[in-house]
Amino acid sequence: MKAKPCLIACSVLREEIERLVEQGDLDAELVFGSKHFHMDYGLLEKDLRQIIKKVLSRFLGEVILVCWDLCLSPNDEMKTLTEEPGVVKVDAQNCVDCLLGGKAKSSEADPDHDLLFLGPGMIGFFDRIQEKARQENIDEAALTNLFSGLKGIVPLDTLGEVEKHKVEIETMHTSLTTLETKQIGINNLKQILLEAIERGKRKTGRNP
Repeated sequence: MKAKPCLIACSVLREEIERLVEQGDLDAELVFGSKHFHMDYGLLEKDLRQIIKKVLSRFLGEVILVCWDLCLSPNDEMKTLTEEPGVVKVDAQNCVDCLLGGKAKSSEADPDHDLLFLGPGMIGFFDRIQEKARQENIDEAALTNLFSGLKGIVPLDTLGEVEKHKVEIETMHTSLTTLETKQIGINNLKQILLEAIERGKRKTGRNP
């Protein structure tokens, strides 16, 4: 049997990637790293290195990283993680870029970096940050300050759950205006995943 590629993905994209598998648009093994490690670059990199080591020992197919580029800070940490044979990364800066189609499309959509794009997984991530801050007795003013300088929130509708996510965003208490929802679906994500898998095959010599 031909070895399947293995996607090591941030759990912020879990719902969308699992939907692609359910629909038959993606045939891959899935391993998810916790999105909550994004609050600490050091812990995130340590966790990712451990996952890669385990995956390389268990799976024979290509290993695709989705995504962690800017998530590991902008100092090329990701470059060292893709030096292993058979390991490639999607051509995207971060999870939002993945959802928009990669290749820095998120920067094109937000050239001034003053918008907060939120897909389904990111809403839960910010909920966790705020809950953790409250447990540590950080006041509401400090929490609101996390979003200072931003013009507003742009919900990304990937799975057709617009109203549900609008309600969830309201509970975040960011003081930001919720702007018009971008209905992007998951086809953009599918395309950059398939493209990365093909690059992985070429890297390992499995493609003619």
